[in-house]
Amino acid sequence: MVNVLVKLDDETNRVLSVVKARFMLRDKAHAIQYVVGKYIEHEEPELREDFVEKMEKIEQQPSIRVKDFGKRYGLKNVRA
Repeated sequence: MVNVLVKLDDETNRVLSVVKARFMLRDKAHAIQYVVGKYIEHEEPELREDFVEKMEKIEQQPSIRVKDFGKRYGLKNVRA
């Protein structure tokens, strides 16, 4: 766990107080964790199961070793 000292404007402080009271959280640190958790759920939804299965199948395929990427794929002026 990380300890952080933050400065909040009055409005943010009031909102955190409301979140803390509404969800019966112990302190504003938990209110911040709650708000950030909701943001993560909204902005970064979990991957669809069919996509995860597809990636797992691809991961099990054998790899191809490439010594000269430019030569293999017909690229010019490619430096390693």
